[in-house]
Amino acid sequence: MTGLRRFLIIATVLAGTMLTAQQSQAAYRQYYSSWSYHPQRSYHYRTYYYKPTPTYTSYNYHYCIHYPSRPRYVYYYNPHSRHYWGRFDLEGKDGAHYSILAEEDRKETLSEIPESAFPEPAAMPVIPDSEDGEQIAVPEGVPGEDLPEGDAATGDAPADN
Repeated sequence: MTGLRRFLIIATVLAGTMLTAQQSQAAYRQYYSSWSYHPQRSYHYRTYYYKPTPTYTSYNYHYCIHYPSRPRYVYYYNPHSRHYWGRFDLEGKDGAHYSILAEEDRKETLSEIPESAFPEPAAMPVIPDSEDGEQIAVPEGVPGEDLPEGDAATGDAPADN
């Protein structure tokens, strides 16, 4: 009886440990950096880090860019393909915040994308390159409210809007 009891205790502890590890891993599958300001180009930006799968070993990233001249939106920019691919509506309704651009409407600068190319806001899209349907986390914090001291003007964020 003690052997069975010992086995059940060990199995329970291991199962709990595995569940905790999975939950911890899922919590860090995606996150946003704090906002920074690019003074030469007059926009705020932050980095969106994500893992295509929960077990992926490193993070991929895109930029979230907020232009004071377009205060309602945060635009998502893929620095690897060098194009904007959608935007988050800061005034959107719950569950209807994101407009994802069709492939043919994704451009390097916002000035190349007509307003009509952005569809009505819908739910957040899935994490890029993922296959499990996990959605991108809604970005929290308003540009300008969580800016660090000083300015950051590095990286390969887009040159203009």
